[in-house]
Amino acid sequence: MQSYTTSPLEIFRSSWRNRRLIRALTKREVVGRYQGSLFGLLWSLFNPILTLAVYTFVFSVVFKARWSGGSDSKAEFALVLFAGLLVFNLFSENINRAPSLILSNANYVKKVIFPLEILPIISLGAALFHTVISLIVWLVFYSIFIALPPLTILLTPIALIPIVLISLGAGWLLSSLGVFFRDVSQIIGICTTALLFMSPVFYPVSALPVEYQKFLYYNPLTPSIEFIRDVMIKGTAPNPRDFALYFMGSLAFALISFAWFQKTRKGFADVL
Repeated sequence: MQSYTTSPLEIFRSSWRNRRLIRALTKREVVGRYQGSLFGLLWSLFNPILTLAVYTFVFSVVFKARWSGGSDSKAEFALVLFAGLLVFNLFSENINRAPSLILSNANYVKKVIFPLEILPIISLGAALFHTVISLIVWLVFYSIFIALPPLTILLTPIALIPIVLISLGAGWLLSSLGVFFRDVSQIIGICTTALLFMSPVFYPVSALPVEYQKFLYYNPLTPSIEFIRDVMIKGTAPNPRDFALYFMGSLAFALISFAWFQKTRKGFADVL
């Protein structure tokens, strides 16, 4: 039976060897999602706008929610909320798709020699495309209703690196588990909904009682959401120490998940 290397360098080697395949399949993933629809790729633009409008109405108009320490502006509340949604949507799109990645591409396992390890990378690429579109929407609305964003917004790609690593690691881990345990996709659906309200998307960490705030930082999304709001809205760079610790933890998770995927992939064909 063929063995697969678990070396971290294999991630870069495989990505480079299959760069054209990754690019082509990522494009197919994005375009295929809207194929046959009336507006096509425009839905990638409409979706974040509609989501932003619905959440803004429900939380700032119906529930009269206001951001702690902020103004009563509904536009400001919406844009602070949307910054948090950027991180959550990037992560949730990956983990919701991950359990079925191998199952929905069983022909790659059985019939042809295919670098299965790139499937989570392709899924991540599609999620990053939607994140970029959402970021453009945010920039336009912020510039119109508030002001020009702070220069620290240029640090946004850096601030997103840890959550990208976590999402990629979750892709490798969950896509493998999804082959052996078919209930994973159902569990992840429930966990994603819970995670949305257990992350500081609709509220700041400071809104919780002090004794509970530390528990919110056990959520892997919390630091990324805080970092994104720092660079996009507050105009401050992430704390270097906090960012370094978060980055190292995210990197370790991604590498361990890749090793798990490589160790278990030789059993995929037997199960499928």
